[in-house]
Amino acid sequence: MTPGTLHGLHGDVRVLGDKRSVADAGAALIDRLASTAAAQHGRFSVALAGGGTPRLLYETLSSGAWRDRIDWSRWDVYFGDERACPPDDAASNYRMARETLLDRVPIDAARVHRMEADLPDLDGAARAYSALLEAALPRAATGAPRIDCILLGMGENGHTASLFPGTEALAVGDRWATRGRADYAPYDRITLTYPAINAAANVVFLVTGAAKRDALRATAAGRTPSAGVAPVDGALEWIVDRSAAGGEV
Repeated sequence: MTPGTLHGLHGDVRVLGDKRSVADAGAALIDRLASTAAAQHGRFSVALAGGGTPRLLYETLSSGAWRDRIDWSRWDVYFGDERACPPDDAASNYRMARETLLDRVPIDAARVHRMEADLPDLDGAARAYSALLEAALPRAATGAPRIDCILLGMGENGHTASLFPGTEALAVGDRWATRGRADYAPYDRITLTYPAINAAANVVFLVTGAAKRDALRATAAGRTPSAGVAPVDGALEWIVDRSAAGGEV
């Protein structure tokens, strides 16, 4: 555990030099988790995140040695959240993941499961995603579907996925996906819930940039939605750059 600003964060914390180092470390970790999951049960389920830091990770995974090394045929792709917009909209998390990763590697399109947040009935779309997770994934000890790895970023207000401060989604305990509400456009969202996230075998936060420093400190003090991420029977890892950590190494 790193002292100072990061003291109080659950899980293992790695502080690296810059966002490039975070992306490289994230790629190495994903490769290891995917190989382990495939060896254990023949496939690797992963929930992708939106945002700038995950973008660099996806570009890293889909290029060079990582692209050729990873067995993409084992991947089942889900999403941690999605904005209420068409899948080809510039704001879509699915579009970002498709352009930076999914279109660049040999993943079977049938094994990519986007959140249909473009549908007019967001509550119905969230229920359908919960049902999809239940049907496709093994159950954790809590009864929730167990994803092998959930990737998360963190906003400047400490939100993660589309679990925003002060919103109803934070209190949902009986569903795996629900309607979210952001404090910036696109406001309407679908997001995984705490029970779904905390049932994962591995949760990986990627946090970079000085703009995230205050949110990281508040999370370590338990004051943000990101602080609610605490896997019940899984590993939690933070990969953070020096700017976000306040210069700590």
